[in-house]
Amino acid sequence: MPRMIVTHAVKDVEQWLACSEKAAKAFAPYATDVFFYTIPEGGNNVAVSLNVHDMDGLMALSNSPEHQAFTEEAGVLHPPHGMYMEATG
Repeated sequence: MPRMIVTHAVKDVEQWLACSEKAAKAFAPYATDVFFYTIPEGGNNVAVSLNVHDMDGLMALSNSPEHQAFTEEAGVLHPPHGMYMEATG
């Protein structure tokens, strides 16, 4: 199960964090161990990491109108800075 990390900017970190439980529930059918990260020094750059067991489902979710509405509610600024997958040997 590959670990994915997505980084992006948000309008307001507290607004984004307030939506983290809702995001974790939305990701649950496709991934486990969902964690949310902020920068200790402040700023509006954040990250999410998750262990993905259904990549096709996660990609479909990320392209859905429901997910787009949710990211707007959470204050996510698009596009993401980066999407990283755990390197495997």
